[in-house]
Amino acid sequence: MAALFGSRVRKLRTAAGLTQTEVGTLTHVVGSRIAQIERATGAKPTLELTRALDRELVADDLLIDLWPYVYREAFPNWSQAFIAYSARAAVIREYASHVVPGLLQTPEYARALLSVGHSLRDAEHLEERLAARLDRQVRLTGPDQPELWIILDEAVLRRPIGGSAVMRGQLEKLLRMAEEPCITIQVLPFDQGEHGALGGSLTVLVMPDGSEVAYTEGAHHGQLTEEPDEVERFVLTYDQLRAMALPPLMSLDLIRSVLEADYRGSRIPSRSDRRRLAQQQLQQPGRRQLRTGGGRIPRRRPRP
Repeated sequence: MAALFGSRVRKLRTAAGLTQTEVGTLTHVVGSRIAQIERATGAKPTLELTRALDRELVADDLLIDLWPYVYREAFPNWSQAFIAYSARAAVIREYASHVVPGLLQTPEYARALLSVGHSLRDAEHLEERLAARLDRQVRLTGPDQPELWIILDEAVLRRPIGGSAVMRGQLEKLLRMAEEPCITIQVLPFDQGEHGALGGSLTVLVMPDGSEVAYTEGAHHGQLTEEPDEVERFVLTYDQLRAMALPPLMSLDLIRSVLEADYRGSRIPSRSDRRRLAQQQLQQPGRRQLRTGGGRIPRRRPRP
């Protein structure tokens, strides 16, 4: 598909009488990037670049229509059908058992995860996978944004993917995204014990026509289910998880608590920082100083 896409770009460019450098200037990339696309080498084009090429080469959405097929080649075969469905879903309900779902990942968090993938061929493949994952997030801010309901296992918050700084940024993004009206985030705490999705992650997609599909995923495999009776069982499992999870506001409080306790959020001072700040304020001119030597504060004598 990448070769077909590149061939179409080359034909459109030639028909327009443009050089690779000229097309690069029009789409705000270097000419060598256009050459890579035409030869199907290097990283695959992003959706933003594809839209620019389609517009400047007057392709009438031909390149945009081809892009999802090029894009899916960056993922393992077993996940491509799910990606195609999720790109059209009106409602996405997901339970994540181990990591933050791709739709809500920061670039740093996504890179840390993809860097340990067994399916990676080389560094170039890593960049393709990263670009493809981040491009999926465009739907959350576009005109066809889906309703997104995410349940995170508490383990997702506690596991320091990429280190403390990366996790700090990731948890802060979760808090920001939860402010969007179309996004709901819940946390399933450890103390809820066993449940029906302990084996991995679960996603239920509601398509524009009201039909539903389910997708389960482990570390190195995934399975798409379209048979209505089986999908109904997964829907019931998801509803049970939603009932077991903390309500949305309490879930966000837990995320903030983990951010403060485990990763020392840059905008959330630690308890010791707050104590130090309070002491500094008390020691400012015009304020009563805080005694740190253990001395007793004398009581005021009653007025006669």
